[in-house]
Amino acid sequence: MKLGIPRETLAGERRVATTPDVAKKLVAKGFEVLLETGAGVAAHYTDAAYAEAGVKLVKRDVCFSADILLKVRRPTEDEARALRSGSVYISLVEGCGDDPLLSRMVENGVQVLAMERMPRISRAQSMDALSSQSNIAGYRAVIEAASHYGRFFPMMMTSAGSAKPARLVVLGAGVAGLQAIATARRLGADVLAYDVRPETKEQIASLGAKPIELDLGESGAGEGGYAKELSDEAKARQQQLLGDELAKAHVIITTALIPCRPAPELITTEVVERMRTGSVIVDLAAANGGNCKLSEPDQVIDHQGVIIVGHTNYPSMVPADASAFYAKNLSNLIEIMVEPSDKGPVLRDLTQDEITAAMLIGR
Repeated sequence: MKLGIPRETLAGERRVATTPDVAKKLVAKGFEVLLETGAGVAAHYTDAAYAEAGVKLVKRDVCFSADILLKVRRPTEDEARALRSGSVYISLVEGCGDDPLLSRMVENGVQVLAMERMPRISRAQSMDALSSQSNIAGYRAVIEAASHYGRFFPMMMTSAGSAKPARLVVLGAGVAGLQAIATARRLGADVLAYDVRPETKEQIASLGAKPIELDLGESGAGEGGYAKELSDEAKARQQQLLGDELAKAHVIITTALIPCRPAPELITTEVVERMRTGSVIVDLAAANGGNCKLSEPDQVIDHQGVIIVGHTNYPSMVPADASAFYAKNLSNLIEIMVEPSDKGPVLRDLTQDEITAAMLIGR
């Protein structure tokens, strides 16, 4: 059975869908791994390292002749057309609702597995790419904030004087938010955090941060551990009550996202204009409309002295480890998709396992 891994072509994307270490294990299990020459270079994985692991370095079109094609990002029109009928395509497909491109792939006989649709069950934890990549995003967002903030994060005492610790607020205590809290605490910041889901209070406190508690009149807890969208009344109350806490912050990192919905607006223009000059906002939701009203996707802007960072691909800023985590997610998924035989791995019926059945587009 052939696994194809082409180079990612989206501007700024540096990750790759497998690494030499993971590929070596796949080869040992009987897979023929076909990697486009140079696919791992941006993630600091050389062609020589792949070749040593038993990977075949091929031209791009050869990858698309594989039985299973593995990618990080959504397929392009050309990639969708290049896939052969009967093959399996796996990536973060970045689609919501009706998606003509994915529908055409399914109609052409391609089984499309969306990594975003990985069910939140214990069996699937090792395959959960959203969690592995969000973890990296939360870490990298804090590093980005520290690089833009013109002061220390920790309390510093020298013979020349002392500096108070930065007051850092994290909005959203999902995977990215919790990692942001942990990283900011390790850097010595004074951290507060807020989430609409009441069950996150204990998690926030366990990492050494102070939970911000607001009475919104309703819970934001949704299905599968995700937050749900609040009513208009609760949103307005949330903005009003959060305003004073946010205006006092030196650094704000926002991670509040609702699957397939615009990001909730948590930081208004009025709040930004109340913040101290030199403060920093890092908006991880910039690609989905932003938690800050002033965020611009993939831009760093200065609004009346407040720096607003709107990068949309933080895992790509840590490409080696992000690729390693994602490659392991895929490897664990492939393990439940196939069964061994005398002639090598054989694809199982993907509708018969609750994990792959949930991921299949068109079901």
